Amino acid sequence: MRVPTSQHCLGPNVYPEVPDGGWGWAVAVAFFLVEVCTYGTIKSLGVFLQDLMEEFQESNSRVSWVISICVFIFTFTAPLSTFLSNRYGYRPVVMIGGFLISLGTITSAFTNSINEMYITLGVVSGLGYCLTFIPTLTILAQYFSRRRALVTSAASSGESFAIFAFAPAFTILKEHIGWRYCLVILGIIQSSVIGCGVLLRPIIIRPEPMKEDSESAKEPLSLKQLQTVYEMENEQTRTSISSGVSQGSEDSGVTSLSASNVDLRTTGTETKALLAGGEQDKEGQEQSLSTSPTPVKEKDEGEQANVEAGPLQPSSPKLLDFSVLKDGAFIWYSLFGLFATLGFFAPQLYIIELSKSRGVEPSMASYMLSVIAVAEIFGRLSIGVVLNKVRCRKTLVLLCCVVLMCLVLVAFAIVWEFWGLVVCCALYGYFMGTIGSTHIPMLAEEDVVGIQRMASSVGVYVFIQSFAGLAGPPLGGVLVDITQNYGAAFYSCAAGMGLSAICLAMVGPAKSGMCQRRNRNEEKRPEEEKKMSQDSDQSDFLEVDIAPEDSPARQADLDKDKASVV
Repeated sequence: MRVPTSQHCLGPNVYPEVPDGGWGWAVAVAFFLVEVCTYGTIKSLGVFLQDLMEEFQESNSRVSWVISICVFIFTFTAPLSTFLSNRYGYRPVVMIGGFLISLGTITSAFTNSINEMYITLGVVSGLGYCLTFIPTLTILAQYFSRRRALVTSAASSGESFAIFAFAPAFTILKEHIGWRYCLVILGIIQSSVIGCGVLLRPIIIRPEPMKEDSESAKEPLSLKQLQTVYEMENEQTRTSISSGVSQGSEDSGVTSLSASNVDLRTTGTETKALLAGGEQDKEGQEQSLSTSPTPVKEKDEGEQANVEAGPLQPSSPKLLDFSVLKDGAFIWYSLFGLFATLGFFAPQLYIIELSKSRGVEPSMASYMLSVIAVAEIFGRLSIGVVLNKVRCRKTLVLLCCVVLMCLVLVAFAIVWEFWGLVVCCALYGYFMGTIGSTHIPMLAEEDVVGIQRMASSVGVYVFIQSFAGLAGPPLGGVLVDITQNYGAAFYSCAAGMGLSAICLAMVGPAKSGMCQRRNRNEEKRPEEEKKMSQDSDQSDFLEVDIAPEDSPARQADLDKDKASVV
């Protein structure tokens, strides 16, 4: 695939079509590192849960609000991230987000109360997570089409690698240098996101210009072109007849029609010129009527959109678009994301304490997060391969994973022995990988909203998730404080995941209903156009045949018939 040269090494990439690779691989690496520093970090903070409780003398629910506020700001400000990305571009937004992430984590190490940590780690870092994650995921989806599911799943495994590495590493490290210096080291690692923002080169799809008609001029005219020329000359014939009748001219126009038919069978140059001229006349008439845009106009607007905003945005994209809320399928899918978020963060936050309460040694309990991380890697990679080959609706595959994950969350509250928890962690990690890596990129599929509307819908979708992200960890903490059983937190996660499965099951019927209504509207239009064309054809023949008997046109026809009889 030939790629035109960019203005400079970090300028926009111009492709004739979606590359399914190219610079997209660099963007995938950037997204991998962003996953490490965003979701991977958030889900690893459970390592410091007990330390924060002892340091600030707070309860589970109070400390869990740190994670909750961070997740809420992360998701609630998603429309702001979309607005800024469309206004200023992806690169500066991600770089600013990387700076905020590092700033919030480092300053959290010097807080003196849990309320201060709500601001530093919750608000500042949470805003940085949003400004970093959403734009990177959006531009990655633009670089890939056929391999989109596989690449996004593989790149999102950075979250799993982060949990696998951070959980045991910080568990050991905090015993030597304390949890505060661990946060400083974590903030320094997160500053690498600023460099990831540099890699986010915009993509522009600029189709190659059509070749000249030098070769096509040698080819015979198609039936549609012949019909178009005939209609144009028929129009000229009617004009000549009318002028002949009104002015008494001897030229009726019938001779011109006959001559052009002969030329069509012998030569093509004059006909093509006439066809081009007729198309220009027709275009001028349609533009003057201003009833609907002409094909040429649509093409020009499409090329302008590709040059200015890339392949996946309209010619004048809205900075913030909530029109997707009118889409029934998107509403049900957003409700799925809302309830599913209840089970995204609480298990990682409480799995270590749950294991300790079930008799697992503290040194071994931290490895439960590593088991989840390893299984999550396999889940992300396998779901990418499956979605790349499956022929049915991809939302159905996601639905099966959600139902199975709900059952696993219930099993957490039942099992007690070490190996039972290990199996539950492995299954949870696997299905968490399948859901976590696909639920946002799934917006780009036609099963939900499609790639054309993903840029505007992803911010709204994540915004709706924010309310469950705010309520999930504290709800689990309240249940733990009331029941004195960490397994109670997993019941709330299972309930939310069950509700999300019901909402996800409604996406397909909602989408089918919309498609059926759209198809019925489209079927009515061709019938009306066909009826109008039949009426116009009848009027064409009538206009030719109803010429007066004493007109020059009628006299010329009679003379021609007599000559043919002789």
